[in-house]
Amino acid sequence: MRAIVVKNWLKDPSDMEVKDIPVPKPKEDELLVRINSTGANFFDILLVQGKYQIKPQFPFTPGAEFSGTVVRVSSSDPRFKTGDRVFGSNPVGSYAEYIAVPSKQCFHIPSTLGFEQAAGLYITYPTSYAGLVLRANVQANEWVLIHAAAGGVGIAAVQIAKALGAKVIAAVGSEGKFDICKAQGADHCINYRDIDWTSKVLELTNNKGVNVVYDPVGLVEKSLKCVAWNARVVVVGFAAGTIERIAANRILLKNVSVTGVHWGAYVRNEPERISEVWKALFEMAESGKIAPVVYEPIFYGLDKAKDALKAIANRETYGKVIVKPGDTPSKL
Repeated sequence: MRAIVVKNWLKDPSDMEVKDIPVPKPKEDELLVRINSTGANFFDILLVQGKYQIKPQFPFTPGAEFSGTVVRVSSSDPRFKTGDRVFGSNPVGSYAEYIAVPSKQCFHIPSTLGFEQAAGLYITYPTSYAGLVLRANVQANEWVLIHAAAGGVGIAAVQIAKALGAKVIAAVGSEGKFDICKAQGADHCINYRDIDWTSKVLELTNNKGVNVVYDPVGLVEKSLKCVAWNARVVVVGFAAGTIERIAANRILLKNVSVTGVHWGAYVRNEPERISEVWKALFEMAESGKIAPVVYEPIFYGLDKAKDALKAIANRETYGKVIVKPGDTPSKL
């Protein structure tokens, strides 16, 4: 099969190479999946450079999210049969034509979603649901400010917040992304590069401020200028590149709760919440309330994965960036 193979740390994803390697042999508890779509992520860039917290042994195939079709089932898991449409995640292995993956890390694709959408479901949606529901306890009619609202976790957060009945202010880095956010249900859009963006948030909320801030960027300090009494701030990440120092007096003055969300750590710390989160997400998906937004163009061919990651690094993208192992679009 064809796969991206990394034999040493790379200076840049443009140095990634596609090789012919054997199809992996699944263990008893694994599925063998023919990959239809691979979800590209910013951390893929860090992984191949040796800058990510996970450092696989060489050689390895990067890529953590995929969707595809089961071609060999696990003898220990009766949930799946050959031909099932599935999506899943693994620390490595998704930039390939096939992947052997533990069946417990896979789910059936909801009937409302295609392969491309499903490849963007596994990481961003449970992260956003856990942040908004388990950590912030978002309620109907509350104001929710979502930073980087056109990105993967951002769009997921917009859709989930609207499904919960909240009023959403989508914050993005350019006005060119306003339409993307509004199409997903955002009530208002602002550009967080504008000097007075916090004043705009206060104006939209009748000077009361937002009840919840969802922040994958690193804008907590500024966001505290436009929060309501008893606001909840959810720290999701630091896409801006620096870890913030926050003035604690602002947290005190408005009775603010600042909380983090680390979805990947629920496996070892609160595994009982995982099924709860997925149950809620599948119900939202089947009812049409959530659906990953796929960035156009889709990148066909594993050799185009470097172009996909370059687009992500340059912040040219929105939603989920998808790489297809096949070189050409399928014909109807």
